[in-house]
Amino acid sequence: MKTNNIKGTGEAINRVDGRLKVTGQATYAGEFSVKNKVYAQGVNSTIAKGKITSIDVTEALAQPGVIEVITYQNALKLKGHEKDLPAIDNTTPMAVLQSPDVHYYGEYVALVVAETIEQAQYACRLVKIEYAKEEALTDFAAAKSTAIKPAAPEDYFRGDVEKGLAEADETLEVTYVTPIEHHHPMELHTAIATWMGDEVEIYASQQMIDNSVKTIANTFDIPEKNIRVISPFIGGGFGSKLQTHRHVTLAVMAAKMTGRPVHVTVTRTQMFTNTTMRQRNEQKMRLGATKDGKLTALAHETLSHTSTYEQYQEPCGTVSKMLYATPNNEVKHRLMPLNLQTPFAMRAPGEAPGSFALESAMDEMAWKLGMDPIEFRIKNDTQTDPSNGKPFSSRLLNECLRIGADKMGWENRPKTPRSRREGSWLVGYGVSAASRASPYQESAAKVILRAKGGEVHATVQTDATDIGTGTYSILAQTAAEYLQIPIERITVELGDSRFPVTPGSGGSWGAASFSMGVKVACDNVLKELKEKVGMSEDAQANVAQLLLDNNLATFEATGTATPDEGRAGYSVFSFGANFTEVWVNEHTGMFRIKRMVNVSSAGKILNPKTAYGQILGGLTMGAGMVIAEQTKVEPNFGNFITRSFADYHVPVNLDMANVEVIFLPEEDKIANAMGIKGVGELGITGVASAIANAIFNATGKRFRDLPITPEKMVMAEVEAGVV
Repeated sequence: MKTNNIKGTGEAINRVDGRLKVTGQATYAGEFSVKNKVYAQGVNSTIAKGKITSIDVTEALAQPGVIEVITYQNALKLKGHEKDLPAIDNTTPMAVLQSPDVHYYGEYVALVVAETIEQAQYACRLVKIEYAKEEALTDFAAAKSTAIKPAAPEDYFRGDVEKGLAEADETLEVTYVTPIEHHHPMELHTAIATWMGDEVEIYASQQMIDNSVKTIANTFDIPEKNIRVISPFIGGGFGSKLQTHRHVTLAVMAAKMTGRPVHVTVTRTQMFTNTTMRQRNEQKMRLGATKDGKLTALAHETLSHTSTYEQYQEPCGTVSKMLYATPNNEVKHRLMPLNLQTPFAMRAPGEAPGSFALESAMDEMAWKLGMDPIEFRIKNDTQTDPSNGKPFSSRLLNECLRIGADKMGWENRPKTPRSRREGSWLVGYGVSAASRASPYQESAAKVILRAKGGEVHATVQTDATDIGTGTYSILAQTAAEYLQIPIERITVELGDSRFPVTPGSGGSWGAASFSMGVKVACDNVLKELKEKVGMSEDAQANVAQLLLDNNLATFEATGTATPDEGRAGYSVFSFGANFTEVWVNEHTGMFRIKRMVNVSSAGKILNPKTAYGQILGGLTMGAGMVIAEQTKVEPNFGNFITRSFADYHVPVNLDMANVEVIFLPEEDKIANAMGIKGVGELGITGVASAIANAIFNATGKRFRDLPITPEKMVMAEVEAGVV
C-alpha cells in the first residue's frame, strides 16, 4: 500500500489540529459562548474535620450581581453513596453540598453564583461559616494502625516467599516512599451547564465522555438520554479528568436552581483540594536471589491512604507480579483512611511509583550480587506472564535493554560507584525496565462520506477525546489509510456524547481502541457501498467511484470494534527500557540529568511524531518525581502547604536532558488487527528509578524517598561496600 500521499498510519505527520491550537481557534470547555451565562465559584472549608454549625450568606447575597448562594441547606437533593467507604470508579455518583459534615480541608461547603466571575469570587469571601471542629487524622505515621484491606486489588500470592527467601544466597529488604503528587494539567478543570427543559448540556473538560454522562445521570437520577456532554479539546488530563468531579455537579445543580447557564472553574489553588492526586505510597520490597542472579522470591507490600468517605488504591504491586520470572511472589496493598480528599489515577497509576520501588530494588540486588544490572534483568526474563501463566502476545524487553545499552554507551558506565569525576561533578549511569498493560476495549465510530466536485471527503465522528496525545491526527491517518483518501480530505470530530461511544482517554487503551473503531467503520462503509452495486467484498474499488455508481452524494456507516476471543489467551503489554546519565555536584548536592535514552516496544506506532511527544512527556513527569514534585500536608490544620506553582515545582526545559527516543519495529496482531499497543503511560514507567540508580552509580548513595533534593543528597551517607 502506498501511503506517502494518503499519509496513513505510520507516517510522522504534523498534528491535524495543530493550526487550530497555535492560532487560538481550538475551543476548550471554558471558551464556549453560551447566551445568558453566569459564573459560580466554590467556597472551601477551612477545617479538616467537623460539622458546619452556622452559615450566614446575607452579606454575600447583598452584593451587586450575586444571584444565589447554595449550601447544604438549600441544595438539590442528590444521589450519594449507598454504603460507607465505597470503592470508586469513573461513574461513581459525585454528590456535593448534601450535609453539614466536613471531611477534609478545602472541601466545597458553598457555591456563589453571580453575573461575573469577579463578583462570585468576591462574594465567596463574605460567606460566613462557623464549624464544630473535630480532631482530624492527616498524619501518615499516626494512621498506620488504621490501615484496612482495600476492595481492590486483591492480595496476590504464588509459591512461598518465605521459603524462597530462605533458599536465597542474597536477600534484600528495603522500603521506598513516593509522596503525594498532583496532576496539574495546563487547562484548569471547568464546566458550563445549561438546562433546556428536562435535558442538560454540559461543556466540560473530561477524558471519558460516556462515563461522564453516566456519572451525571447517577448523581441527579435522570436518564442518560437527557444528558449531553461536549469536550472537543482538552488541555491535558494525566488522569485528573477521568472522573466527573464535583465542580461539574455544582454547575449542573446551579444551572437547574437559577434557570441560567452556569460556568464553574476550579482555580489553580483549588486543583490541589478539589480534584484528585496520586497517593503517598510506602512500599516495602523483599527480594531473594541466588549467586548466579536468579530471583528466588519477590514480595511487594504497599501502604497508601484514601479519604474517610471513599476508597481508591493505586495498584503499585501490579508490575511486581508480571515483569520477572520469580517462582515465589507476594503482592499486598493496604489503605489508611485520612482526612484528605480521595486520591485517584495519575499517569501510569501503580506502575509509576511501583516501578520506582521494583526497579530500584533490582538495582540494589544487582549491586549486592556484583552483577551488571542489565544482565541481572535479562537473567530473570520470561516470555510467559508469571502472574497468570499466559504467554505474552509479544515481549521485546531484552531487545529494549540491549539496544538502549548500545545507544547509551553502557560500556562507559563506571563499574565502581563514585569513581568517575569531571571536576567537582560525580558522573553515573542508571537503567530501568518498564512495562505497561495495553488494554483494548470496545469502541465505535461513524464515517460520513460526501462527494464534492469529483472528490470524496470523509468525516469521522466518535466520542473519543484528545488530551493532547494526538487523537485527531491518528484517527485522520487511520481513515485516510482504510478509505484511501488523502488526509487533507478527512475531518475528525471528537468529544460529543451524541457521537458513537468509546471508552474515552485513559489507561493506555485510547489509540488501539479508537483506531480500531474507525477502521471497522471504514470497512463497513466500503462493504455497504459494494453491496449496493453487487460488488464482492474483496473487490478493489475506489470510494469515489462507489458513490458515483450508487448515485449518492453522501453515505455513512458506523462500526464497533471489539477484542476477539483469541486475545484473552495472552497477556498484552508494552515494554521499554530507560537509560540515564546524571552529574552530581559533590559539594552542593545539585544534580543534572545530562542524557536520557528511552527504548519502547509498543506495537505499531501510528504517528512517530505524536508518540515521541508522549514519551517525552512521560520522561519529563518521571524526572519530576525525582527532582521536585511533592505535595506536603500542613500538620496543624490538614491543609496542603503546596498550593501553587510557586511551591509545587515541576521540571522545566533546563531540567531536562538530551533525550533519544527509539521505537522498536513491532506489530502485535494478537493485541488487535492493527497491531497497536499503548505508549502514553509507558513513557513515565521506570524513569524515576533509572535516575535514582544513576545517582547511586555517581555518588554511592542510595535514595529511597522521593524527591531527591540537594539537602538529602548532602546529608546522605555512602552505602556500605562503596569505596
